[in-house]
Formats: sequence, C-alpha cells, structure tokens
Amino acid sequence: MNAGPGRVGAAPVALVATTAEVLAHPELDEDLLAPWERRRLVGIRVPARRDDVVAARLLLRLCASRATGLPPRAVEPAQRCPGCGRDGHGRPYLPDHPGLGASFSHADGLAAAVVGPGPVGIDVEPLTRRPGPVPVLRRLLPHDEVDAACAEPDPGPALLRLWVRREALFKAGRDDVPLTVWTDLRRAAVVALAGAAGAAGAGRADRDAGAAETPVPPLSPGPAPSPPRSPAPPSGR
Repeated sequence: MNAGPGRVGAAPVALVATTAEVLAHPELDEDLLAPWERRRLVGIRVPARRDDVVAARLLLRLCASRATGLPPRAVEPAQRCPGCGRDGHGRPYLPDHPGLGASFSHADGLAAAVVGPGPVGIDVEPLTRRPGPVPVLRRLLPHDEVDAACAEPDPGPALLRLWVRREALFKAGRDDVPLTVWTDLRRAAVVALAGAAGAAGAGRADRDAGAAETPVPPLSPGPAPSPPRSPAPPSGR
C-alpha cells in the first residue's frame, strides 16, 4: 500500500475475522490498546465478550495500519459520541488522520473493522442470529422491506441482512453512501459495509447469502474459525 498517512485518497481497508484469528495474529497484541480502552475492559465480566471487544479494537488498528502504512503501534484510534460530545465512547475516529473514517463491530466470536476515506460503517453478525421481534424491527427498519422479508419462507436470513445494513449505515452516519452486504461462509458471518466502496465493491449490493467468496481480504495466518454460538438478538454494536 503506497498511500501516505492520512491521505483522503488512501485505499480503504476492511477486514473480517473470528476473534480467535485476531488474538492469534502476529502483528496484534492487547498491549496495543490505550489506557482508556483497558479501563473500559475492566467492566466486562464475561471473558468471551471481553475477547470480542479486544479483537474488534485490535482489528481496527490493523486496518488503519494497512490504510496508512504505519505500524499498528503507531495508530491511536479514539472515540467520540455524536450525541453527548464526550470522548471514550461512540463513533471511532483517527485523530491524526482526519481524512479517514473508521468503524468496527464485534458479535459472538466475530470481529470486523474498516478504515477508508470519508464516512464508513461496518457491522457483523453470526449467520445463526435472528433479529426480532418483528414489531420492533418495523419501528427501526423500512416497513416495506420488513414485510418483504417476512413474506419469504424463512424470514430470518433476510431480516438479518436488513439489520446489518441498517447498523452499517447508522455507524457511517449517513444513508447515501455505497452499501454492500455479503456472507463470509468460512466464518459463518453476515457482514454489511457502508462507504469504502473500494474495499468491497461500489453501489448498493446485497450478495446472495450462499455466496462463497469474501469481498475483503481475510486475515492470515490464523486458526480455523470458531463454531457459531447460540442465536441472540442483535445488540447494535
């Protein structure tokens, strides 16, 4: 990657991985996290969830490293809430690279992250997850799209794709950016990417849930993907 640090023209980088893959990656270590991030980890009592959070934050650093050409240790993401304006939570960003957007997601043994020019958002969920209940989804998603999904013989996968699309656009902070939804069969995950069209194809595309390929570069090396866990409602992470 030859784009200079923080250039608006830097190539977007999106990565999807299992938590185990991230934690085993030779470029990544929990010591990369900032003190404020480690303080937030103290309140997470479930070890598996803690690992997911660590993996997502480390994966964001790897994306930023590949987008800027800097080593992961030289990248220092921050977070700011657009609602209250406070730091330490909310939307991630790269203070030293204002031309690049950043986003990450984690869910039940999975992690995803993206760094690219302009607003970006990413969301990942296990294939087995089923969002609901439907009345709640109708309040959050377009009625006609929810109704069309519910008309399918098995509404679950279609509703899940609608959910990750909505989450990715929410994280990007706008709904007029390119949007791609695809299935990572190797990791039993469904992923949505808003913005960063160069990382996963331009335009609004919803890839078939049976698609065999992943349109973003996988992490390597890494162990085999962990088996999916029990279904649970999406958390909006």
